[in-house]
Amino acid sequence: MLRLALVTLVSLAGTSPALFAEDHDAIKPVPREGGWMARHESFNKRVAEGNVDLLLIGDSITQGWEGAGKDVWAKYYTPRHAVNLGIGGDRTQHVLWRLDNGNIKGIHPKAAVLMIGTNNSGSNTPEQIAEGITAIVQKLRKDLPETKILLLAVFPRGADKSDPRRQVNEATNAIVSKLDDGKMVYYLDIGPAFLADDGTLSKEIMPDLLHLSPKGYQIWAEAIEPKLAVLMGEKKE
Repeated sequence: MLRLALVTLVSLAGTSPALFAEDHDAIKPVPREGGWMARHESFNKRVAEGNVDLLLIGDSITQGWEGAGKDVWAKYYTPRHAVNLGIGGDRTQHVLWRLDNGNIKGIHPKAAVLMIGTNNSGSNTPEQIAEGITAIVQKLRKDLPETKILLLAVFPRGADKSDPRRQVNEATNAIVSKLDDGKMVYYLDIGPAFLADDGTLSKEIMPDLLHLSPKGYQIWAEAIEPKLAVLMGEKKE
């Protein structure tokens, strides 16, 4: 029933999270404390300056573009006036709060890359995480109607297919893939690019089996580049 309800809601851009099939924390916008708020406010300051053509939205894996991924970012995204909206530890509910409170105010990006949900995998079901992601997509569509969204499947984690959180992520991905409308929202699963043929995850790519190495960020950038270039209006399909 939850999956049926989710599919029904996918087309309702701007639907209130309160109207989802189940009341749970993944769809309730909430802030965090401490340094998180300072980083959130730095995002608001940056977007207020304008000149934002591309957003990358997510958790610590996205924030890592400023660390292990900084050289790759400089090559692929600095020239595109990209802004990193990633905060370590964020779950869907935290991203929702940030989007409600200034992170996308007054801007008109050409595209937004969204990858979120792995931090929900220890406490929420795949259906709940998918509803959180759906709420984020709806928020982006409502507030940034001209921005094309590249929705990435939640990345694989753990050593192999037996990892419980990887299994949650995979089940989540199966649901949110339905958000792809072929017009403004495009779903892309680049997870296989990080994995060996047998489904194992190398520490060369994700040293802690979650966060990316410089090689991992290179793989990420190369894997999304063909689609992103189209969504940015740089190339034709």
